Amino acid sequence: MPGLRRVALIGALLAVLAACTGTPTTSTTTATEPSTDAPPVERVYVSLGDSYATGYRPAGAAAGTGRDGFAYLVAERSDLRLINLACSGATSAQLRAEPGCAPGNRGPDAPDPAGRTQLDAAVQALREHQGRIGLVTVVIGGNDLAPCVQAQDALACASQAVAAVRTNLAATLPALREAAGDAPIVGLTYPDVFLGAWVSPAFPNGQDLARLSVFLFRDFFNAALKSEYEKVGAEFVDVTATTGGYGPLTEITQDPAYGSIPTPVAKVCALTYFCDHTDVHPTPAGHEAIASAVLASR
Repeated sequence: MPGLRRVALIGALLAVLAACTGTPTTSTTTATEPSTDAPPVERVYVSLGDSYATGYRPAGAAAGTGRDGFAYLVAERSDLRLINLACSGATSAQLRAEPGCAPGNRGPDAPDPAGRTQLDAAVQALREHQGRIGLVTVVIGGNDLAPCVQAQDALACASQAVAAVRTNLAATLPALREAAGDAPIVGLTYPDVFLGAWVSPAFPNGQDLARLSVFLFRDFFNAALKSEYEKVGAEFVDVTATTGGYGPLTEITQDPAYGSIPTPVAKVCALTYFCDHTDVHPTPAGHEAIASAVLASR
């Protein structure tokens, strides 16, 4: 009897061990059971700003859909649904205070602002999608600064423009942060398009303007933008730096269209339409560069 009891105990122990090893069984019931996993939650990306964000292309540029604009590229590559509220031509004051945006000034598939400012529309979208915000980007200020290119005193004009941009961002960014919660906000600047004045016949003093633009972007405009974005815990992407705008103008490149020119000038000629069309907007390669910079910041 003790021997039989021992055999029974060993048999029971082996049965328990077999169960613990996860040995497959012949049952197929688990394969046919419906999945209880919830579908993935859709995350959204809210874009504000000017024509850089809408993906605008100037007349004479290669045809395109606008969906190669940086905001569309970032949304696609981040698996985010884009809500693009940007309006071509917008200044920093218009972004926060001017309602509406004409259909021709919006990006592809952009929602109708329905008489709201960009800021109001963004705050509403952020609150409606609370907890599902994957990204917010803001690119603004270029249209504030643009008139200074032709000003008699470019530095004084730029000083006033930058002060206005700071004032408007100081009123805009805290509202975005409050509505976005902990979601990432990324502020952008621009390529130094005015480097292209080096080769443009539209600017008789083009080389002087190009040299001055390096200071204006690096130490003045971009420094001011960075300060305002950092106040609300936003990431600042220095697109001027990532597109080579701070490189030495003494470094020479052989450009197929313009011959021997400074390397930073050649880069801005490739990434924007400024050299060919005196237009500040990015080429498809420029939008690629901006999208890559945004994605690298996340």
